[in-house]
Amino acid sequence: MKLVSKVTEIYCIADDFCKEYHLELNKTSLSLSNPSANSPKHRKRKGRMSDAEMITILILFHSNTFRNFKTFTISSMFCR
Repeated sequence: MKLVSKVTEIYCIADDFCKEYHLELNKTSLSLSNPSANSPKHRKRKGRMSDAEMITILILFHSNTFRNFKTFTISSMFCR
């Protein structure tokens, strides 16, 4: 199986998981209608990468024998 199709398969599984996870999280989480001054602050901007994209990168990193993330990133750039 080609690497690109494997990455696509991992991404699809992670994306399906994230959709279900966020659905369940929204069902059971408490809403903060009146946040107090002591509550932690949250960023107003959304991230550039989706949760599924980050999970896919972490799965690929841990499925290989790289010792650090820098080596993984550099070697991933040359595998295109």
